[in-house]
Amino acid sequence: LITPSFNQSIFDPAIFFLTGIPGLEISHAWISIPFCCLYAIAISGNGMILFVIITESSLHEPMYYFLSMLSFTDLGLCLSTLVTMLGIFWLNVREISFDACIGQMFFIHGFTFMESSVLLAMAFDRFIAICNPLRYATILTNSRIIKVGFAIVIRGTMALVPLLLLLKRLSFCHSHVLHHSYCFHPDVMKLSCSDTRINSAFGLAIVISTAGLDSILILLSYILIIRSVLSIASPEERKKAFGTCVSHISAVAIFYIPMISLSLVHRFGKHAPPLVHTLIANILQFEFKMSTLQNTTASSIIFLLTGVPGLEAFHTWISIPFCLLYVTALSGNGLILFIIITQPSLHEPMYYFLSMLSTTDLGLSISTLATMLGIFWFNAREIGFNACLSQMFFIQLFTVMESSVLLAMAFDRFVAISNPLRYASILTDLKIAQIGAAIITRGTVTLFPMVMLLKRLSYCRSHVLHHSYCFHPDVMKLSCTDTRINSAVGLTALITTAGVDSVFIVLSYVLIIKTVLCIASPEERKKAFSTCISHIGAVAVFYIPLISLSFVHRFGKQAPAYVHTLIANAYLLIPPVMNPIIYSVKTKQIRKTMLQ
Repeated sequence: LITPSFNQSIFDPAIFFLTGIPGLEISHAWISIPFCCLYAIAISGNGMILFVIITESSLHEPMYYFLSMLSFTDLGLCLSTLVTMLGIFWLNVREISFDACIGQMFFIHGFTFMESSVLLAMAFDRFIAICNPLRYATILTNSRIIKVGFAIVIRGTMALVPLLLLLKRLSFCHSHVLHHSYCFHPDVMKLSCSDTRINSAFGLAIVISTAGLDSILILLSYILIIRSVLSIASPEERKKAFGTCVSHISAVAIFYIPMISLSLVHRFGKHAPPLVHTLIANILQFEFKMSTLQNTTASSIIFLLTGVPGLEAFHTWISIPFCLLYVTALSGNGLILFIIITQPSLHEPMYYFLSMLSTTDLGLSISTLATMLGIFWFNAREIGFNACLSQMFFIQLFTVMESSVLLAMAFDRFVAISNPLRYASILTDLKIAQIGAAIITRGTVTLFPMVMLLKRLSYCRSHVLHHSYCFHPDVMKLSCTDTRINSAVGLTALITTAGVDSVFIVLSYVLIIKTVLCIASPEERKKAFSTCISHIGAVAVFYIPLISLSFVHRFGKQAPAYVHTLIANAYLLIPPVMNPIIYSVKTKQIRKTMLQ
């Protein structure tokens, strides 16, 4: 039996390697910043549009139903590439299995074709609204729109399933390197040593019969729309009629122009600098380093994350509720930040502190997103030592910051209830900005030494971390060096942050209750205390999982491993998910703005 070499093996299924940006590998962390911003804007923006259309009954019209379909496909397109792209930039996670690659490819191309179909449906909507307005409501009924939605999904699925299954018949004997940050159909075909003419022909036929046909029909719709608009006598009415199409024309342009640019660069730009290909299609350069599970220097260690121990076979199913929690956390906190920023009536101390809470919740969610979904979706378990330290730092930083913000909010409630006449003079904008800066400085100064002390340790035991993210006690357990200093510094950091904060929060509420009980009117007492309900809820959803995790780690050594992991995940996900819900339900101003 001859074992094939790494570059010449015929493998099925394969392990592919996604790549980095050529020549800019050392800048991946900085390059990730604009990508993170784009992802945050895309997810929160489309999530907000979906939320507004679903909750606002006045928007239950054909035009907005199609807009909700567009937002849904955009969300799907973002989430399809999010994990691999940020996994490369943040954690240097480059491996992806053949089946996971096929799965990602299906969703990327599926949502792309669905977006093209939705844009065609929106063009038809504009055509009916302008050319045949009297029959608009009878043509685009709710049942017909639902049928259009189903047709869009079925069309994309039927077109793509055969295309991707045809990849299964190929043998792969070339390099395993895919020159993108996600699985791209032409890229995978290039690695095959089989005849790919059938695949190429089928792929071209699908592109022509979906995006190609859709673009022609959209163009035809606008020819008919322009013809109808030009027949309108009044210039104002012409402008008004065509003004309803501007948003759709923009959406069509930002969908088709990048697609055409990508096609041109791939076909005619073979001699262009690699960076040009990278910026247009996120082409990344491969850099894979082999490592052993031996005692080695810290910077070269590769840790292995486990996900949920004992439930590996169910990772795909477990990912579904986690995905929903992440979408809820990102869109909910993004929505609250957007409302507070855009509504001048909410530019008050209480809402400034709420915006700080939402920012920390967003940071906490994003800190674990790449590794958690990377494990569940792509079995991407490897994480470098420095990437592990970075993730650990940000997780703990945002946790400490959340504790500090909750203390600041308790102080806000104390001043508002115990000293209402001086509230505005005590909590000025300058003082709130200073509190925000102090929160960040406190977290950084407290945690930086604790994380850096891990650098001095030697690691000679198993490199397996029993969580889906880097957890400080987990990393310390793998060391064969004396960790008493690390443990002492870690305990000190915990006591001086969350411990001290919890004591002061309790003290604040003792003083608040004392003040409330001095109020003569029962109605006034109830009204004063009701302003604290949201904050009490936020404190509960932060400290209860934290205390539960501490108890399980200290006294639950006999509990199954998956119990520890699920509680650890809940500890990081429950506050970002629940805080927007608590404040949107219990805070009248936030709820009112959301419903407007």
